[in-house]
Amino acid sequence: MSVRAGLRSLELDGSGEAADLAAFLGRLLRYDRAAAVRLQAHGGALAVFGRPPSFDVLAVRTARLTGTADLDVTVSAGELLDGIEESTGALRIPQAVTGPPWAGLLPPRGGWHQVEGVPDAEAMRGVVAAAVAEFRARDEQLGEAGRTREARDRIGGDIWSRTLAGTELPLRAVHAAQSLGFLRPGVPVALLTAGTWLRLRTPYGSVTLRRATTGGLGALRVGPA
Repeated sequence: MSVRAGLRSLELDGSGEAADLAAFLGRLLRYDRAAAVRLQAHGGALAVFGRPPSFDVLAVRTARLTGTADLDVTVSAGELLDGIEESTGALRIPQAVTGPPWAGLLPPRGGWHQVEGVPDAEAMRGVVAAAVAEFRARDEQLGEAGRTREARDRIGGDIWSRTLAGTELPLRAVHAAQSLGFLRPGVPVALLTAGTWLRLRTPYGSVTLRRATTGGLGALRVGPA
């Protein structure tokens, strides 16, 4: 099968690929019911990019296709989820939308180098659990009168801007990976760098962001949306 830009369907490689993609889209939609995703299909793989609010990262989920494809489009995440037929692996591609600014800005495809000495998945999950517990404790200490949006944002900013031990990866990226279902117990994890970019990769997906010195996503690489 060969799919060209403008053709409105793809065939995922089985029900497992379809179910995993559906789960990813469902998690994005919990954070933003109006979420958009950018789709890029090259050869036998589909990459789905999304940006869950509050984490300040790009999330990437890939899926295998039954054939080759050539597609680059930004669509509604909700409509894409509705277009998944899990039993057959069929994926209906919705009409393109005018995407948010991040949809025209992507991390590099190549040039990634692995960072050694990164904590394993269990250690990362423990760090996230400890950070969540700290947030809850500090939030409780604010009391009813002090629990304003600004005060809670300050606490969150303090906690989630910290870096994972021995790395430059902010904890918000680890939290995003767990919240999106990427950081599962026992899975292999890798931290990679490419220029000013960082990427936390697992078999279930990746989160990417610019190094802290560039301010979150920063000046991303511009590409057609």
